[in-house]
Amino acid sequence: MTKVLTILARAWVFAVFAAIFLPLLLIVVISFSGDAYLSFPPTSWSLRWYAEVLSNAGFMEGLRNSAIIAAVVAFLSLALGLPAAYALVRLDFPGRRAIQSLILAPLVLPSMMLGLGILMVFTPAGLVATFPGLVLAHLVMTLPFSVRILQTSLSNLGTDVEQAAMTLGATPVQTFLQITLPRLVPGIVASSAIAAIMSFDEIVLSLFLVGPRLTTLPVAIYRYVEDRTDPMVAVLAVLLIVVSLSMVLLIERTVGFTKAFGK
Repeated sequence: MTKVLTILARAWVFAVFAAIFLPLLLIVVISFSGDAYLSFPPTSWSLRWYAEVLSNAGFMEGLRNSAIIAAVVAFLSLALGLPAAYALVRLDFPGRRAIQSLILAPLVLPSMMLGLGILMVFTPAGLVATFPGLVLAHLVMTLPFSVRILQTSLSNLGTDVEQAAMTLGATPVQTFLQITLPRLVPGIVASSAIAAIMSFDEIVLSLFLVGPRLTTLPVAIYRYVEDRTDPMVAVLAVLLIVVSLSMVLLIERTVGFTKAFGK
């Protein structure tokens, strides 16, 4: 009976992984097609569409914009999220739970509603179709995740080592910089990577705020597929997958998922 249950469990795990990764595998295969339209299996093989993507000024500009915005958003998410997480975990003050709920509020709002609200606020302020506007909009989505990840990391650290350091004469600032911060590196790497991935892939909020002279890669892809169905779409999807996978591998290789997201 135990052997049968083990076989069924393995079969279930295999089925789940197949359902997740098989569509990705099909996209990768189609990206090497030499056909002029999407088809599976391809009737010919070529790197033609990879060359087309690399020579497309619109996509390359969108890639550059997305990379810049993602880097800035990751930095700001960490710069704002770390003090907030520290205060919510280590300090006890009136309204702490209300502030925590307010920070997490964007996660429960539909993206369309959030995008429309941001557009209405940003239009009078002149932030539509600008880098600061896109950064602030993406920050609304990434900051709650950063705060949550850092809160979990801080909670798992405990306070014994910090209290011992202060007992030996270390100031609160010295304790944070020399004791807490080094132990928090896995959470910092994880929160920064998640923020960068979310910002790079964000499309709903970006659609409300981009303009003819400023776009991101996901928006450029969305506009392209509105009236075209060639393998370049698969190449662009592979590009997004590679970026996200690279960030995930960065977490795994540098700190590991167990340390990054808490034990």
